[in-house]
Amino acid sequence: MDTAEPRTLAEDLRARDDDALARLLRARPDLLTPVPGDLTQLAGRAATRASVLRALDQVDAFTRQVAEALAVAADPCPYDALCVLMAGADPAGAAAPLGAPLPADLAAAVRAALPDAVARLRTRGVVWGGGDRLRLVRAARDVLAPSPSVASATGLGPSVGEATAGMSPARLQEIVADAGLPATHDPVSATRALAELFADPAGLGPLLDAAPEGVGTVLDRLVWGPPYGEVRDATAPVRAADATTAVQWLLARGLLLPAGAHNVVLPREAALALRGGRAHRTPEPAPPALAPVPRTARTVDLTAAGQALTAVRTVTELLTAWETGGPGVLRAGGISVRDLKRTATTLDLPEPEAAFWLELAYAAGLVAADGEVDEAYAPTPAADGWTSLPPHQQWSALAAAWLAATRTAGLVGSRDPKGRALAALGPDLDRSLAPQVRRAALDLLAEQPPGTAADRDSLLARLRWDRPLRPGADALRADLLGWTLRDAEALGVTGRGALAAHARPLLAGDPDAAAAALAPLLPEPLDHVLLQADLTAVAPGPLIAPLAEMLGVLADVESKGGATVYRFSPASVRRALDAGRSAADLQAFLAAHSRTPVPQPLSYLIDDVARRHGALRVGAASAYLRCDDDAVLTELLADRRANGLGLRRLAPTVLAAQADPATLLERLRAMGLAPAAESPDGDVLITRPDARRTPPRTPPLPVTDGPPAPDDALLGAAIKAIRAGDRAATVTRDVPAARDGGLPRTSAADTLATVQAAALTGESVWIGYVNAEGAATQRVIAPLRVEGGYVTAYDHTADATRTFALHRITGVSTLTEDPS
Repeated sequence: MDTAEPRTLAEDLRARDDDALARLLRARPDLLTPVPGDLTQLAGRAATRASVLRALDQVDAFTRQVAEALAVAADPCPYDALCVLMAGADPAGAAAPLGAPLPADLAAAVRAALPDAVARLRTRGVVWGGGDRLRLVRAARDVLAPSPSVASATGLGPSVGEATAGMSPARLQEIVADAGLPATHDPVSATRALAELFADPAGLGPLLDAAPEGVGTVLDRLVWGPPYGEVRDATAPVRAADATTAVQWLLARGLLLPAGAHNVVLPREAALALRGGRAHRTPEPAPPALAPVPRTARTVDLTAAGQALTAVRTVTELLTAWETGGPGVLRAGGISVRDLKRTATTLDLPEPEAAFWLELAYAAGLVAADGEVDEAYAPTPAADGWTSLPPHQQWSALAAAWLAATRTAGLVGSRDPKGRALAALGPDLDRSLAPQVRRAALDLLAEQPPGTAADRDSLLARLRWDRPLRPGADALRADLLGWTLRDAEALGVTGRGALAAHARPLLAGDPDAAAAALAPLLPEPLDHVLLQADLTAVAPGPLIAPLAEMLGVLADVESKGGATVYRFSPASVRRALDAGRSAADLQAFLAAHSRTPVPQPLSYLIDDVARRHGALRVGAASAYLRCDDDAVLTELLADRRANGLGLRRLAPTVLAAQADPATLLERLRAMGLAPAAESPDGDVLITRPDARRTPPRTPPLPVTDGPPAPDDALLGAAIKAIRAGDRAATVTRDVPAARDGGLPRTSAADTLATVQAAALTGESVWIGYVNAEGAATQRVIAPLRVEGGYVTAYDHTADATRTFALHRITGVSTLTEDPS
């Protein structure tokens, strides 16, 4: 059995079994789009910068710290060296570390957690190689390692070799001599000698012991990063005998190196020695603990159930308010600020809360744009099905839509990068991070004992450990967490900050079980109200749907809470008459659904409004008014409030108006009259509040930041295809050598593996190459980078750095092999 160490990531993947490949593809689903042709293509795709960045964004803070440590380590890195970088040098070793060691319990925790972190990186294809030869893929090293001008995430600067690139050999020899080292023959050996001195506490310690006052202060400022400092003249050569300041003393001995005209940098080797060998000041092997806030489980569930019922009522009120015509759609999409304020007033809520319920109804597919020429928002046909459900099922539909939605109501009113205000129901409100933060926060609450809430700051700290993000995304995550906790409370997913019992099945993907768990906590819908003599009706609980619908037409909601108070007024009674009900119907309805007798004032109000209703008729002329009582029309002509209507008498019982019928109806009702609209045939027009619906609409799809995780069937088929393609690409064929006795042909997989290995080891290789004109040549190159189907290499033949297409390389051989 071949136990040789893999030379490339492709060879490492080739040695993995199908389960390991499945774990890789499940953790990095972007590698499957499209399915790679073989393992060489899979390795090339896994090593690209964009894919590696996405993979690093999915790991926890400690795993990322391990990757950052590997980025500043030697390549390959033995596991024991990685332990030192993470936990520090052994205080009882031969040479005591210069920096303060980690507490013993923290160091032990780091060593215990390190194998799992390395395994996670290996599973994701970010680290490969054996235990004594751990290699970080080149793209991850480029992202995480420091450059000569930018410090790494660990706060470490460039190595001595990188920082001295371009320095004159004479100046290097001066630094070597001032550091107390013997002269060397070339710059390479000089930088190696300095690096070995700085990395060895036994050599660096005595050098610093002889340092003048102030040197320790300068090093303390730079050792944990950033490693760059600003000075007056960094490039002026300084000898040890001429140094008069702490900075000059360090520059003379190479402990600070020039990084520009006015900047100096602490070399990586020296910083690691001063840190005690550690790459990070405080490793985080375990997640931070949540700060629990104890609650009573029963109180939490009842509070959340009350909020769930309020949520259902609020969405129902929104649908009712928009049934006769919702706000218009702005040209850029969404509703205007004025319409949002009007809707907030209707719902009796602040505007940010109203925006949340609008977005929730939109995400659940209950409201949408109607698609007409003058486009407006209205309930969808799905809203009729939703309103017919019992309250606990209505809630589960809303909660499931909220949990998966990427639209973020908290952004309404803020500005986009171009300075434009973001409107409710408008574009640019999708954030793919929103459902991830939402579910992660709720999952953390679900881990707590029933009835236990968690402090917001501790939740944010835990989310940051679970998935470190770049600064801009982290600021958004902090906002998303605040909105998640607020919205979950308003929706009844949590109560007093703790996850409700009926929300736990929802997180498990079972909305039906969540609805069943909520049902016993909700009060039974009532079929009655209590009528009072002050023209109000009190609903002591939720009402059955037909009663609530009819009462919503006949009266106006005055106050909401545990009990809802409705108020009857001439306008509300007229609204019911406009909908086609008669006075007798209204009297019978109230008598049937009231536990108290119908008060006399209410009965008189209904009869009085009904007697006057329809006596005055409005039709289209532009508009006309018709009334059998000509005295009413005479009084109307004399009323100053009707001056703007342009009224004039056509007949004793008919007036013509210059206003349109809708405006005329509105003005007359504002004057205290009770006109009715009339059809061309002279019949009273009945207006129904449920007359407006959009065409069938689908809810908006969540916007994701990458391909979805593949299922088992797709993984199995993809792995079979990749294995089959790899066998075809790596099969050995009897190919004759080139007729000129030069390089033999090699397969694409062997070519890629050899070139990648040479890029990692810095070796030169001999290649056969066919250019775009079809001319074949042989070259000796030193590969620098292999990515995207091209190899960037130093061409010894042309004495220049060039880029070669991998598919044009006909054969490759190391210089130690006999190419013939």
